[in-house]
Amino acid sequence: MILLDSYGWIEYFAEGPLAERYAKYVEDVSGENTVIPTIVVYEVYKKIKGDISEEKALEAYAQLMRAKVISMDASLALEAADFSLKLGLSMADGIVYATAKREGAKLVTSDEHFKGLKDVEFIEEEK
Repeated sequence: MILLDSYGWIEYFAEGPLAERYAKYVEDVSGENTVIPTIVVYEVYKKIKGDISEEKALEAYAQLMRAKVISMDASLALEAADFSLKLGLSMADGIVYATAKREGAKLVTSDEHFKGLKDVEFIEEEK
């Protein structure tokens, strides 16, 4: 099970330099292999709609909905807050990391805030 962070979704749909590295994750998304917290839906839709187009944002949304979407409850909110405090993460990053931990998922991202954390697959440009 993986949790593909907003960074990967945005990179793929914006055709950024790491788009090809994220393609296998985005194109193979299903409820059986991928989880995403609702905050990722928000971040991806907002960024793609604002920077590219509503049409592309809706395309991204349709692909996101193939994953198992995890809503935040009070317990997850507390876990996210604890990770934020312990690891110095933002609210959104705390929610993402707590969701990955709760779901037993590997977090796939290029967000520097997660670099070096346990159960994180960090994707970066090859040198």
